[in-house]
Formats: sequence, C-alpha cells, structure tokens
Amino acid sequence: MGFKTRPEMLYSFTMKEFCSLTLFECQDWMAQNREKPFRASQIFDWIYAKGAQSFDAMTNLGKPLRQKLSEEFAFPVLKCIRTQHSEDGETIKFLWELQDLRKVESVLIMSGDRRTVCLSIQVGCPARCAFCASGKEGLKRNLSVAEVVEQALHIDRFLKEKGERVSHIVFMGMGEPMENYETLVSAIELLNSPDALNISQRRITVSTVGVVEGIRKLGLEQFKVNLVLSLHAPNQHIRKKIIPYSRKYPLEEILIAMDEYAHLTKRDITYEYTLLDGINDKQEHAEELAALLRGKQCTVNLIPYNPVDGLHLKRPEKDAIETFRSILVEAGINTTWRYTKGKDIAAACGQLALQK
Repeated sequence: MGFKTRPEMLYSFTMKEFCSLTLFECQDWMAQNREKPFRASQIFDWIYAKGAQSFDAMTNLGKPLRQKLSEEFAFPVLKCIRTQHSEDGETIKFLWELQDLRKVESVLIMSGDRRTVCLSIQVGCPARCAFCASGKEGLKRNLSVAEVVEQALHIDRFLKEKGERVSHIVFMGMGEPMENYETLVSAIELLNSPDALNISQRRITVSTVGVVEGIRKLGLEQFKVNLVLSLHAPNQHIRKKIIPYSRKYPLEEILIAMDEYAHLTKRDITYEYTLLDGINDKQEHAEELAALLRGKQCTVNLIPYNPVDGLHLKRPEKDAIETFRSILVEAGINTTWRYTKGKDIAAACGQLALQK
C-alpha cells in the first residue's frame, strides 16, 4: 500500500559513506584490513566528538590508514552551501549540497536550553500535502543514512563552537520518514549511539502522514522515540482534500496503528493539526476532532498555516484559532499552540523547499 521508490529515485554512490557505519561495522572493516580494532573508536571520536572534517585531520592515525580510508569512504557527503538566520536569532536554516548535486534543507531551532535539529530524509516528498512546500515537486530520491546523520553531525559541530550541542532531533523536514524506513531506523540507531551523537531516543521525534505499515513496524523496533501524526483534519473526507496520500490509508486504520504504537512503546503521541482558514478551522471541525480523540493519551499541536508561495491558502484569524483550541481544552484534550519560528526565512513548518 505504501509508496514504492522507483529505481531512478535511488542514487548509487561509487564509494561507501563513512557516517552510515556503526562502530561494530567500522571495527569489522579494520579487521578485514589488518588494522587494530581500537582504530575504529579513534575515528568515531574524531568525527562525532572532535568534529573532524576529513580523515587527514586524524593525526593519531598512520598516513597509510588515512589514505586507505580516503580511498574507500566518502566523508563528508554533505556540503553546506548556505545558512540563513531568522531575525530573532532563534532559527537557522542550512542548505546542503549532496554528492549528486541535489540539495536538501535542515533547520536548527533554539528555544531556551533546547537545540533542536529538524532533519530531512528525502529529496522532495511523495505526500504532496496541500499546505506544504516540500512536496510541490514530488519525490526526487531517498537520502542515505550518512546524508541524514551528517545533517545533525555538522550542526552539532556548528553548535560546539559556541559551547553547545544538539539536544533534540525531529524528523520533520523534507520527506516522509516511513517511506525511507530502513534509513530512518539506521539513522535513529546512530544518532542515539553513545559512540556517535548519543542523543536519547526520548529526545528523537518521527513525524508521518500516516503510513500504517511503517507505524506498526516502528512500534516493534523497541525504540522509545516520539511519534507524531500529521492529522490536519477531523475526518477522512476533509483529510483526503488536504493530504492526497491519505487516500491510501483510511483515518480509522491510522488511528488504530497510532494507538498500538502508544501501547507498545508507552510513549504519548502527538497529533499535528495545521489550521487552514475556511477548510478545517471551524467550530464544528474542532468538535468533531474532540470527539475523534476523546479518551486518548495524546497531545494536539495546533499549527496556524505558514504561507507558501504559489499556494492560495490563508491562516485563520487569531480569534478562530483561540475558539478552536478552547473547544479541545474543554473536552479534556491536551492542546498546544505552536509558536511559529523561522517564518521570515521560510524555515517554519511546511515551508521547507529548495528556493532559488
């Protein structure tokens, strides 16, 4: 039922990518190449702790080993070609060039002590949500594990220069994580690994438009990551208009899968709801949403629409948003209203796209 990646959407690299390796895999490579296993830990320390940007910088490795690594592994696979800073200084958007010259974006959000990185997992997106810029051009290809991990790695290095580090990860950038599932799982393992970025699974969040088989598989991984559903409508009829992808997955099936995930992982789940003027923001929509989610251990995150060039949609008035929220709160549903960050640099929710 899920989206099947066409062969032309996969990019074949001539070299292995180092940041797709676990420490065990690196140790195995050392053994195959008659190198001492502890060299693997040294390389991981150079990359993930010291922020080395090439094998040549790893001065406690012999020159022959550095040469061998450079010949066999691509590192880094991302090149930062632009950063944009929001006026309030709390959001930075990074534009990365990949080895095949395609580009993706990721965002650093600074809020209090939190340093959250919003990662992309595909070039483009297959979901084509009506309000989102990422899917306007469809899906180009999946990202590799290294292309995902390095987004967080390089931003972590950027923060370390200021005495800070990445604290939270959200898979809410370009792409549908469940449609690049194996990469998602491998990236989570590396981001969480004490040998790599050592980010707690409880501080990692995965967002999906509702790929049922992906939700169910993730629930069986024994992870403790947070799961977010891009809901955006109180019923299947409206949802199909906003999210064409939802035609493959009935809302009832998605909600059952979300409940199963919460039961298996003991993690609360979040439903994101982008408010679109005149489409899903009326009082009756709020009442229907309250009835749909009543009794569930969840949070509804209300997101007033962020404008996207070329899309004729509007953000509701503040009074309409407050009325919508009050109906949910009165029904006993935990509700948050997301403060928009990075709108002035097109880095807010739904705005990530490759602008000229």
